[in-house]
Amino acid sequence: MAENKTRPTTASVAEFIDSIEVARRREDAVTALALYQDVTGLPPVMWGPSIIGFGSMHYVYDSGREGDMPQAAFSPRKANMSFYVGDSFPGAAGLYARLGKHRKSVACLYVNKLADIDLAVLREIVARDFAHAVASCRG
Repeated sequence: MAENKTRPTTASVAEFIDSIEVARRREDAVTALALYQDVTGLPPVMWGPSIIGFGSMHYVYDSGREGDMPQAAFSPRKANMSFYVGDSFPGAAGLYARLGKHRKSVACLYVNKLADIDLAVLREIVARDFAHAVASCRG
């Protein structure tokens, strides 16, 4: 069966963030890093070349695809900040409605810059999504 190709690495999170060319994106990454560390209480780990993850969980889909993924993660990509959060936690719709300027897909939240959103609402989204991920790991 197919496996997830994105895996944790030994690359330095600090060096990755320092290498971000656009100052605003680098500053947003530092802010997001602090938010995630505070919410999760876990150390950051690079997953692949550009995802900063916290914790780890194993998944198996009905299709047979399986692998490991971070319990919480974000990526300061060139086009936008990508936050790997879902919407199956309690109160998700209301939080996303209050967040500010963003785009959403099934498992990603895209933000051009953190100044466009309410960071307290983002913190709550990350916290609830992380709690949901931790609970689902316990079965």
